Amino acid sequence: MNAAEAQDEKHLSLQNNDQYRALAEQHHQLDDQLHHYTDRHYLSPTEQLEEVTLKKRKLAVKDQMETLAREFGHPLSS
Repeated sequence: MNAAEAQDEKHLSLQNNDQYRALAEQHHQLDDQLHHYTDRHYLSPTEQLEEVTLKKRKLAVKDQMETLAREFGHPLSS
C-alpha cells in the first residue's frame, strides 16, 4: 500500500466514526461563519471579538478531531 492509499484508508476509517463526522461538520460550520468576518475590510470591536472567539472554537474542535484521530491510531498531520 502506498502513502496515498494509506491516507485514503485513514480518512475513510475516521469518516465512518459518528463523533469525528460531527466534529468535522462543526469545524466546517465555524469556518463558514469565520469567512463572514475575514472577507470584510473593517470589523467593529464586537465583530473583532466574535472573530477571535470563532477562531478559538474552531481550533478547539480541530484539537478534538486530532485527539480522536490519535485514539484511532491515525494522526491527522501525517
